[in-house]
Amino acid sequence: MKRYPNWLDGESECWYPSRYSTGIDGRRSPWHAAASQPYALSCPLRSVIPWNTGNGRPPSLPGWSAEARSFSSWRLGTRTRTWPRPLVSNARSCANGPEGFWPSGWMASLTLLAAVPRAVFPPEVAIHVVRLACERPDLRGRRLSQWDCAELARQLVADGLVAEISAATVRRILAAHQLKPWRHHLWLHPKHPRDAGFYATVSALIDLYTRPLREDEMVLSLDEKTSLQPRPRLAPTRPAQPQNRPNRYEHEYKRAGALNLFAAFDTRSGRVYGQCYERKRQQECIAFLEHLDQEIAEHIRTIHLVCDNVSTHHGKEVTRWFAKHPRFVVHFTPVHCSWMNQVEQWFSILQRKRLRIVDFISKDYLRVKLEQFIREWNQQAHPFNWSTKSVTKVMAHVSAIAA
Repeated sequence: MKRYPNWLDGESECWYPSRYSTGIDGRRSPWHAAASQPYALSCPLRSVIPWNTGNGRPPSLPGWSAEARSFSSWRLGTRTRTWPRPLVSNARSCANGPEGFWPSGWMASLTLLAAVPRAVFPPEVAIHVVRLACERPDLRGRRLSQWDCAELARQLVADGLVAEISAATVRRILAAHQLKPWRHHLWLHPKHPRDAGFYATVSALIDLYTRPLREDEMVLSLDEKTSLQPRPRLAPTRPAQPQNRPNRYEHEYKRAGALNLFAAFDTRSGRVYGQCYERKRQQECIAFLEHLDQEIAEHIRTIHLVCDNVSTHHGKEVTRWFAKHPRFVVHFTPVHCSWMNQVEQWFSILQRKRLRIVDFISKDYLRVKLEQFIREWNQQAHPFNWSTKSVTKVMAHVSAIAA
């Protein structure tokens, strides 16, 4: 971009895309890209810099009619098209460059087409559009999952409210009311009421995560990551290469069973205890609890286990095992509150760093790699920071729900 005098008014200066062209005499001179007729016709209005920056007045060029000079909306570079009427050029096609084309001559050849009256819709149309956007399409007998602007425009015509309306007009109406019916997100309805009992349970878990622990106490967050499939690929995975070539792995794969990872996250040190099993039952949960009982030092007399409410954690067999091992104290999170279990955060790290590319040759190989990842994590383990500010936000949110 270079700065040149504005050849429209001869006084101000404007910014234009520019390059150099060679004349007959061999001298190089700058020319404006906007001066090329094919270039200017092919550019959208929003990508062109305003040619006349003075008071928004239209350019006064020879050959323009009085009606053309009265365009108060003649501006290029705005976000929306502001031409009140379509224009057509009668200028003959010419070569690029200043020697073959002069912009004022071409712009002077622009003539107005027949005036087309702009449709103006009454407020009832906007009300109808908003009402449609706030309803499911099934209520209108349409077999759509959600509305979009084109379908809303068709529905308005089908209802006989308007003879025709464009999707762009519908989009502007919806934008004015901040409506986007073509978007969606998941929503989970609570199975249990968010009452005083829910507030007490969440408060107890937050206190367990943040309060100072005694020397003989420990807090473990326990859960399972299920159905981890090896998925051996039909071709070996290729590493990244120069020239912007990323990692590549084969799309097709074979089935080779699945593993279930039982993991416990120490909320104070960040250490992870993990074991892989073929199935996810109470027997596997008891086996993992036995592994924890052996791995954790004997001077730890109270082991707080934070678990979710599934039968694997509170079945009859597991309950009898807890009764025989009194140093394990179980704390269950409320239903649909997996965000209260800190091991889920570690599972997200495992998924991102180890399981994003799944190309293991067998279940045994997958088990070895998961155990290796846990060992390497424990070499630089760190806890997740549940700061006072974040806990205050959670408590305020829970209080609002309980209220």
